[in-house]
Amino acid sequence: MSDASSGTPGKERIGIIAGSGQFPFLVARGAAERGLDAVICGILGNADPALAGVAGDFVMLPIGQLNKLIKFFKSRDVGRLCMAGAVSKVRALDIRPDFRAAGLILKLAGKGDDAVLRALVDVLQSEGFDVVRPDALVPDLRCAPGVLGKIQPDAYTRKDTEFGMRIAGNIGAMDIGQCVAVRRGIVVAVEAIEGTDAALIRGGELGGAGCTAVKVLKPGQDTRMDLPSIGTGTLEIMARYKYACLAFEAGGTLFFDRKAALALADAAGIAVVAF
Repeated sequence: MSDASSGTPGKERIGIIAGSGQFPFLVARGAAERGLDAVICGILGNADPALAGVAGDFVMLPIGQLNKLIKFFKSRDVGRLCMAGAVSKVRALDIRPDFRAAGLILKLAGKGDDAVLRALVDVLQSEGFDVVRPDALVPDLRCAPGVLGKIQPDAYTRKDTEFGMRIAGNIGAMDIGQCVAVRRGIVVAVEAIEGTDAALIRGGELGGAGCTAVKVLKPGQDTRMDLPSIGTGTLEIMARYKYACLAFEAGGTLFFDRKAALALADAAGIAVVAF
């Protein structure tokens, strides 16, 4: 951990609770472009230690150490906080919570991960932090509605997209997951704790060529802490299993490495639709 005097004097500081992937790096760089000093708390076992190189101040903490996280950001005079990057739900099953986090978990026993994230936001705000959407610092990750690549969905695919949207919305309302795979009006895979990639693999194995993947925000989902995301990894899996279409919510889903991902989708004959 850096000492409390780290960072650039006179710069406003924004705190980033960092999970895995490139998103925390992009948010930190977006903050720098806006004259902000990024203070980063990486989640151990998820965040890349290389984040220390793009942070004005950095610490790595195990998930569940809520008091230490709050004290770290307060000691660095952080006013605004955001969360960027994925946190493995499977690894989170091995959480060793401190007293405060344990109380939060007990209070929410039997509720889903979205309820936990909303409660975490409430705790952070009660401590005086302003919790903001991370994509405000990287708005290029959002996209407008429409067909994004060269492949147009056919009539069967459009029907599956509409069907998948309804199913994904229902699954999301139960706080289970954000993604479903469907084919000809049949649900072949539903995302749960394993994550989107594993759900897409299962869908491809069970449904065969021609499946449609739909990814949506859960109804009432707190977009400050958990945004759906897609990218080249998503399309690589879909190309391997010969999916027909990827559909997602425009403005509510982060699209990483869009140019490369769409080139991959075009080559594989996959329609990419933001609705």
